[in-house]
Amino acid sequence: MERWRHPVCPADPLDISLLHDDFETALPKSKMKFLAIACFLCASIVVPPVARAGTLDKVKARGMLICSVTESTPGFAAPNDKGVYVGLDADMCRAVAAAVLNDANKVTFKISTTANRFTWLQSGEVDLMSRVTTFSMARNTTVGVDFPAILYFDGQGFMVRKSAKIKSVNDLNGATVCLQSGTTTELNAADYFRAHGMKYEPVTFQRPDEALHAYEEGRCDTYTNDVSSLWALKLKLKIAGDHLVLPEIISKEPLAPGVRQGDFQWSNIVRWSLYAMLTAEELGVNSKNVDQMKASANAEIRRFLGVDGDLGQSMGLTGDWAYRIIKQVGNYAEIYDRDLGKGSALGIDRGLNALWKDGGIQYAPPIR
Repeated sequence: MERWRHPVCPADPLDISLLHDDFETALPKSKMKFLAIACFLCASIVVPPVARAGTLDKVKARGMLICSVTESTPGFAAPNDKGVYVGLDADMCRAVAAAVLNDANKVTFKISTTANRFTWLQSGEVDLMSRVTTFSMARNTTVGVDFPAILYFDGQGFMVRKSAKIKSVNDLNGATVCLQSGTTTELNAADYFRAHGMKYEPVTFQRPDEALHAYEEGRCDTYTNDVSSLWALKLKLKIAGDHLVLPEIISKEPLAPGVRQGDFQWSNIVRWSLYAMLTAEELGVNSKNVDQMKASANAEIRRFLGVDGDLGQSMGLTGDWAYRIIKQVGNYAEIYDRDLGKGSALGIDRGLNALWKDGGIQYAPPIR
């Protein structure tokens, strides 16, 4: 916040000696003191900074959400046979577009890398980052990124060839490890092998598909990444059945969408768009029954769908923002099943990503 002062007033308004010479000759000392007091009062007036358009205003004016995703990680973001990006991260982008623009398809997907994902977000080249990125302290406090909520609870694992007869991570002492540079994956591997007194040789690559290709060619004994990514990338191997994902998980990898720090309104919109999908699952509201649910006698459901009250107003959205997300994108169970779960080629069990009442840790604060 800047303080306004009259152009003739000194930086320290109570220091009369700093007043302009022409005032000193034209005014007696008593009036000079009066002027000094006036300058002090002017200096104490706080003038709000000029308001700048936030991300919400820019997205509305553009009529399109720009969202960065990975190039091709099945289950999270990858083009289908029609060239349309599908996956959990892609659906997160669509949920925000539905809430803000009333159209889940008004999303431009931009392919980012581990090298440019944060700079694109900081520079405003993208409005939202949703690309299998781990929420960590350093990323939150040093690169200007906020992670509004956790989309997927993951952990790092290892993939090996069945022919190698490796049954545990403990069997990887002295192994060559293919991994992606500049990621938490690289740091976690170093920490794990050091902590367990094991040696290894890292073979690093800029892109996950490059690391996977090197592993398949036999340049490494193992490939390490988030477990969900291992299951997804395993499908890209020539003979997926020749490989297995080891049972151990060596880290916590909470994957979350990212926004620029300081834009609290936009951060709230992204946060509650995700929470809306979790809340809908808990309330039994999905894309097929959402219209009938608007007639429910349940007060919580009526508030959630915007029938009663206007919970969207505080975020700059209309009252039916959550209804649009569920109608056009689905609740969390729906997007999980089609992207990662039983309705997908991956078939990954919900595990930690089940709702809290079903044995998982996914949990949305009350929407009220």
